[in-house]
Amino acid sequence: MNTFLVVFGAFMITFIGVGIGHAFGLYLVPMTEYLNIGRETFGLAFALQVLIGGLGASVFGALSDKYGSGIAAFTGTIFFLIGLVWFANVQSAFDIIASQIIFGIGVAGTGVSVVLGAVGRSAKEENRTLLLGIVMAGGSLGQFIVLPLATLLLEWYQWSTSLIYLSIIASSMLLFALALNYSGKSKSSIEGTNQSLREALTEAFKTKSFLLLTAGFFVCGFHVTFVAVHLPAYIADQNLPNWVGGWALALIGLFNIVGTLLFGYLGDQGSKKNLLALLYSLRGIVFLLFIMLPKTELTVLLFASILGVLWLSTVPLTSGIITVIFGPYYMSMLFGIVFFSHQIGSFLGSWLGGKFFDTYGSYDIMWWSCVILGFASALIHLPIKEISVPRLSNKKAVI
Repeated sequence: MNTFLVVFGAFMITFIGVGIGHAFGLYLVPMTEYLNIGRETFGLAFALQVLIGGLGASVFGALSDKYGSGIAAFTGTIFFLIGLVWFANVQSAFDIIASQIIFGIGVAGTGVSVVLGAVGRSAKEENRTLLLGIVMAGGSLGQFIVLPLATLLLEWYQWSTSLIYLSIIASSMLLFALALNYSGKSKSSIEGTNQSLREALTEAFKTKSFLLLTAGFFVCGFHVTFVAVHLPAYIADQNLPNWVGGWALALIGLFNIVGTLLFGYLGDQGSKKNLLALLYSLRGIVFLLFIMLPKTELTVLLFASILGVLWLSTVPLTSGIITVIFGPYYMSMLFGIVFFSHQIGSFLGSWLGGKFFDTYGSYDIMWWSCVILGFASALIHLPIKEISVPRLSNKKAVI
């Protein structure tokens, strides 16, 4: 019963948090036009948000490991709400940047390092990756539902009013955070964990596979955030209807439900690092095809649907590899470190997208960068060894 409550609470926090976070790209055009600023400023603000979220992820992860995931998520939700309400009332470029920094702290406290850590500690080893996939599917479902809702709110109300309504929805995360207090530690999650936090960090940074995993996850952040922030504006630049941008991001979320559950299931059956190499290779191919094809309603929505299968499917596999190598006891903190690399990629994807557009009037450099980085990340994952560290030598290895 406790495991169900933890998974449900983590699912709902991810549902709301990811859904609202991915809706911000819809506000790029109306907000920059209202403030009469360039896209780089908006991109930089969002880039700082994800960077702060990455920096805070390991901190909130350690807080979650030591004092409980419920406390970490509740605290994070407070910052999430403050940043969102401020974002709804911006009057200058400073307001955009400052509100996104506060929001980024909230993202760190309600993000994957906290919620996946809670689930990872509570779940049994045999179905842990699948349950992590279910939680990430919550983010995908939130993206599919919240983005069309945000699109409708933008049509019915001013952009600032629509954000207030999203803030009201986000306040329910305070309740779901309490469910994470039921996070326990399964027998498999406490084996071989007579470690201090410093010892866990030292062990991780001396492990080559952990460093490779961290480097590869950078690319995921670059891809995801560039698309989430700039795809709606890119679609508008192609003179396509406004609804296409919102529905493209929504379809990414819908099809990612399939992707996270599929890759979560496959990750419990075999090699997670091989699945990650395949996933990043397919991303590179999808981006390449999108560059070459004409931009119509059909091609954009097909691109979004296929990319959706490959979207956040990286998360259960990446976090799953961490638990295989190090065990789940310090999973929140260690995944927080890997997630910081993801957020550095996110920073560059968001900021450079706006900077290159303002400089060259085009996103072409960014799309080609997505192709190259996709194949590069696939190569980075291949040398990873899914072998437990010596203190967990009783664990099975998957090579």
